[in-house]
Amino acid sequence: MIDRISIDLSNFCSKQCDFCYNHSTKEGNVIWKVEELIPFILDLHKHGIDAVSFGGGEPFEFEGIFDLISSLMDEMYVSVTSNGLPLENEECFSKLMDNKPDKIHITIHHPENKNEVDRVIKMVNKIASEKIKSGVNLLVSDFNTDEAKNVYLRLLENRITSDRIILIPRRFSHSPTAKQLSEIACGKPFQSPACLTGCKQPTEFCSVSWDKKVNWCSYAKGKQPLKELSYKGLMESLNQVEFGSCNSNLSVEG
Repeated sequence: MIDRISIDLSNFCSKQCDFCYNHSTKEGNVIWKVEELIPFILDLHKHGIDAVSFGGGEPFEFEGIFDLISSLMDEMYVSVTSNGLPLENEECFSKLMDNKPDKIHITIHHPENKNEVDRVIKMVNKIASEKIKSGVNLLVSDFNTDEAKNVYLRLLENRITSDRIILIPRRFSHSPTAKQLSEIACGKPFQSPACLTGCKQPTEFCSVSWDKKVNWCSYAKGKQPLKELSYKGLMESLNQVEFGSCNSNLSVEG
């Protein structure tokens, strides 16, 4: 039974990383409206989905993000994955203080970029000081594992413990191996997506994209348009998905 869902609010992001799985750009599209998202998500919650995670695009560049958070916070677990840049704006951060989600993870896309690493560490600790659970998504490519290891150690040195760090293997190209991620964590237990060593269709999670399509995984191809904005419509569309791996090196487990 599905109990968690991620929703990409747009494919608009002013950072515009060229490897973004969502193909987000500075000219990206915004289709979702807050007034349709809220009843949709509340209907999902009524049918057993207890946690929603917002991504993008950049969710803090989505107009109405704070209305969305405030409308859902008393009903279910709300988390946000962000690049953190909009929160550098004092007005945006002030709105966050008035509409606090349960958790915010900030992504480091370029572990070789010291300025980005410094910025994320500072923001993650600032968010934590405001009593919001915070952490880091550290994106790792097969060509920057040394830099990623240095960043991982820096995060630990800055009171960001391993249970607050998720090692995210880059997808579609330059994907690191499980062994490389283990080396980044110095051979100690670490967090990473469940598909690190094998691809398997989730049973408790699904992902809705910025263009109102759904699949069992955020990365997987073959997303199906939502039949309607309801739990019923979500499940009808999921039942039409032919699940396949996003990684040619990983087969789908039965």
